[in-house]
Amino acid sequence: MLAALSDYRHLFLNGVPMMDVRAPVEFAQGAFPGVVNHPLMDDGERQQVGTCYKHKGQDAAIALGHQLVSGATKQARIAAWAQFAQDHPGGVLYCFRGGLRSQIVQQWLHAEAGIDYPRVQGGYKALRGFLIDTLDVASAQCGFVVLGGLTGTGKTEVIAKLAHGLDLEGFANHRGSSFGQRVSGQPSQIDFENRLAIDLLKKRDRGHGAFVIEDEGRHVGSCSVPLALRQRLEQAPIVCLDDGFDARVERILQDYVVLQCADFVAAHGEAVGTDLFAARLLESLDKLAKRLGGDRHRALRATMLAALARQKDYADPALHRGWIAPLVRDYYDPMYAYQQRQRAGRIVFQGDRQAVLEYLGASASTGGTVGAAGAAGWGAV
Repeated sequence: MLAALSDYRHLFLNGVPMMDVRAPVEFAQGAFPGVVNHPLMDDGERQQVGTCYKHKGQDAAIALGHQLVSGATKQARIAAWAQFAQDHPGGVLYCFRGGLRSQIVQQWLHAEAGIDYPRVQGGYKALRGFLIDTLDVASAQCGFVVLGGLTGTGKTEVIAKLAHGLDLEGFANHRGSSFGQRVSGQPSQIDFENRLAIDLLKKRDRGHGAFVIEDEGRHVGSCSVPLALRQRLEQAPIVCLDDGFDARVERILQDYVVLQCADFVAAHGEAVGTDLFAARLLESLDKLAKRLGGDRHRALRATMLAALARQKDYADPALHRGWIAPLVRDYYDPMYAYQQRQRAGRIVFQGDRQAVLEYLGASASTGGTVGAAGAAGWGAV
C-alpha cells in the first residue's frame, strides 16, 4: 500500500516539500508557503467531473475524469509530478481531503514512473485545520506584547530584530496604513493565516512562549488579524517606540516613496512603473480625503503632484517631505495620540530603539539575545 502521512507538525516544522494536486482555482483560494501546484485536473475538467458526480454519481464521475485526463494530457501531468518527486525525494503530495485525487496521482506515479511518493492523510483540509488549531492554541497559551509608536518610528525594523517577533506586515505583504499597499499585492486571508501559524509553530518549537507584535489594529491592508489573536492583543501590554520627527519623516520617505517607486519600476519598467507608482500614491492620499477635509486634502495633493513631477524629471524625491511632514504632524500623530490616551493603562515601557530592544529581550547587535532587562520586562506580560 502506498504511504499516507499524518504528522502535520513534522511537515511544517521541517519545511517538507509539498505538491498540491488540487485544481488551480482551489490552490488560489488558499495554500501553504513554498507549495507547488501540479493539479490532477485543471479548473474546467474539475467542474465537468463535479457536475457529473452531482447528477450521475461517483462511478460516472471517475470514468469521466479518466477520459478527460488521458493520452498526452495524462503523460504531461505524470511527467510534472515525477519531476517534482525527483527534485524533492523527501516530499509529499496532497489533494483536498487526501482521498481519490491524491490516491490516483500516487497510483499513476507508481505505475507509469516507478515512483512511490507519500500523500498527506486528510489532505489540505487536515493541514489547514492543524494550522487553525495552532493559531487558536498559541493565542490562548502564549504571552503577547504590542509594539506601538508614532508613524515612521520603525516598528517593523524592531520586530525584525527580535527572535520572538511576529511580522504581521510581512505575512500580509503590506506596510500598514493607507499608503502601505505593495506592488506585488496581498495574499489571500487563508494564506496570511497560514504564514502566521507556521511562524508561530516554528518559534514555539524553538522555545519561545511570548511574542512581540506590531500595533496593527484589526486589519493589515485587506488581511484581518485572526479573531482569537486580536482579542488577546486588545488586552496585551504595550511598549512604545520613540523616534524624532525628522527621522520619522526620512524613514517614511524611504519606505513609502523611494523603495516603493523602485519596486514599481522593477516590476513594470521605468516609464510604466513610475506612472503606476504616482497613481498609487495619489490614490492612497485620496482615500483620506474625507478625514483630512477638502482644503487640507487639496493642499497636500498639490504638493504631492509637484513632488512626483520633480521625482520623475530629476530622480529627486526631496519635495515629498512637503506632504509627508504635515500629514504625519497634523493627521497621523493626533490620531495616534488619541488612541494612546485610550490605552494609557496598558503602556508598560517607552523608549528609543535601543532601550526598547533591551526591554523586549533582544540586543540590536545580535537580533535575539535575551538579557536581564528584557527578561525582567517580560514579567509584565
